[in-house]
Amino acid sequence: MASGLLRTFTGVAKCARFGVQGPLSMRMASTKTMTVRDALNSAMAEEMDRDDDVFIIGEEVAQYNGAYKVTKGLLDRFGERRVVDTPITEMGLAGLAVGAALKGLKPIVEFMSFNFSMQAIDQVVNSAAKTYYMSGGTQKCQIVFRGPNGAAVGVGAQHSQDFSAWYGSIPGMKVLVPYSAEDARGLLKAAIRDPNPVVFLENELLYGESFEISEEVLSPDFTLPYTAKIEREGSDISIVTYTRNVQFSLQAAEILDKQYGVSAEVVNLRVIRPMDVNAIINTVKKTNHMITVESTFPSFGVGSEIIAKVMESEAFDYLDAPIQRVTGADVPTPYCKELEDFAFPDPDTIVRAAKKVLSIE
Repeated sequence: MASGLLRTFTGVAKCARFGVQGPLSMRMASTKTMTVRDALNSAMAEEMDRDDDVFIIGEEVAQYNGAYKVTKGLLDRFGERRVVDTPITEMGLAGLAVGAALKGLKPIVEFMSFNFSMQAIDQVVNSAAKTYYMSGGTQKCQIVFRGPNGAAVGVGAQHSQDFSAWYGSIPGMKVLVPYSAEDARGLLKAAIRDPNPVVFLENELLYGESFEISEEVLSPDFTLPYTAKIEREGSDISIVTYTRNVQFSLQAAEILDKQYGVSAEVVNLRVIRPMDVNAIINTVKKTNHMITVESTFPSFGVGSEIIAKVMESEAFDYLDAPIQRVTGADVPTPYCKELEDFAFPDPDTIVRAAKKVLSIE
């Protein structure tokens, strides 16, 4: 027995020496990880447990467990009354769900892609977003529209648009854009409880990504406020971004630090509407330089709105250089993988923009 213990601890020591996680060191570590997919799934399951009025509706959400397996296991757990498969008709399923919300239920509508929400834009915008105002505050519409948004890999121009700016321009609508598992879980639970209509824009390429989470995040009572989060503290330049571009911005910040000695602050917006303007103002005051990063088209985008907010606030007086936007290309998204890669931000394009703002050769 003693020799067995000696071998175990010798193995752990070797693992630690070479930076490898051995079996025992894995058990001793307190850090937990969760994928974005599991974060979304658990958030919906807990809110359905909490409130019998919450139900899920969409194409293939039930028997197929969701096109991206985000609703996996929910049909078996809650049954056909609360996990509802529909025909391929976004206008129909969204209209049915909005009607249910107007009668007091709390639907979660899954669009297989937010590009398909264009088929239901009248239901989302005219019926869901505007009814509370047009009824003089007497008729609420508690509903969440969620699903993958923006480009994936090789899905063509008609399936690759980012709708952050589209829906962010609509009064009466809240628009959330999670990055991490913590974001996904906390923001989705908050959205489901929100008495207002919410558009919840996920990123398909983040579904399988794992993130460290705390015990607090696993609590059934965990929700997040609609505020931005500083993912990395910095003092020289602010990178304001959201969803998958947070990942690229963090990588760019590492490059800026190691190669140029630049301390970059990375701000994860998490919310497009209502935008956390105070967080944007505060980071500009801190670093005096800013770039924005998004995968939308450059015209009339989220970055344009952020810059306008800065220009219209006291933050403008703190700027030492013009703000630069890093965006998607001003073309329909290419199908060809090599061209598609050129069409969207990556760490290198973010670094170039930061160097330009800081006048680094």
